[in-house]
Amino acid sequence: MNLAVLIVIAAVLALVVILGAAITRSLRISEKSAAPSGELQPMDVEAFRNLIDPAEDGYLRLRLPPAQFRVVRRERLLAMAAYVQVAAGNATVLLRTGRSALASGDPRLAAAAHQLVDDALLLRINALVALARIYVEWAWPMSGTAAAPVIARYQSISGTAMLLGRLQNPSVPVRVSARF
Repeated sequence: MNLAVLIVIAAVLALVVILGAAITRSLRISEKSAAPSGELQPMDVEAFRNLIDPAEDGYLRLRLPPAQFRVVRRERLLAMAAYVQVAAGNATVLLRTGRSALASGDPRLAAAAHQLVDDALLLRINALVALARIYVEWAWPMSGTAAAPVIARYQSISGTAMLLGRLQNPSVPVRVSARF
């Protein structure tokens, strides 16, 4: 019995170490993959919000037979994953933009850049966790919403990015999300 407990504990510790390494590796930004700040992908925030709305899932759960609901839920989860990946990609671009703006001499610009870097890092972490939860939900589609923290952080980073963009170049509009 003690050997089994020891093996389980060792397996859990190994999993934590592997996940920690994967998270830190995914959060690093290589200069080779650096995309210029003009490569932000537009994201329909309202459509994303609709996908993560628990009321929509409740409506679908009531109106569809369980087997059909699971199929629809899995499709919605894959769409959620796509939105989360776009948000994480935009966070990477904005993180790079914020890091480059940190060196400026203007204290307002540096403060906005620092806030953008913090928000972008937090969004990337939230996106990574949300993706893991989305894929778990894909296996068990009756569970709850996983991507809700991503939309809140994405809206925060959008506002910070627009502030930084206006401070850097007031004549050029900055948009991180799109409404279609």
